[in-house]
Parts: sequence; structure tokens; C-alpha cells
Amino acid sequence: MADNYLEKKMEMLQERKAKEQRAKQIAWKKRMEAYKKRLEEEKKAKEASK
Repeated sequence: MADNYLEKKMEMLQERKAKEQRAKQIAWKKRMEAYKKRLEEEKKAKEASK
């Protein structure tokens, strides 16, 4: 009984950590895409002002 309880708790913990890690990766990717887009826009604006 105790082993099953601990196993379930460990599985729940691992699932939660995996979800959190995936959410972090998605958020990082979104921020990186926004940053790259901003750099492109700045580069275009700089070239257009010349």
C-alpha cells in the first residue's frame, strides 16, 4: 500500500515537472521569436533611414 502511494506521488511529481519544463520551453521560444522580430524591424528601420 505504501509503495503504491509513493509510486503514484513520484509519478505525479514527474508529470508536473515535465509540464512545467514544457511550458518554460514554449515561453522561451515565444520570447525569442518576438526578440528576433524586433531585431528585424529595427534593422529594416535603420536601413530605411539611410
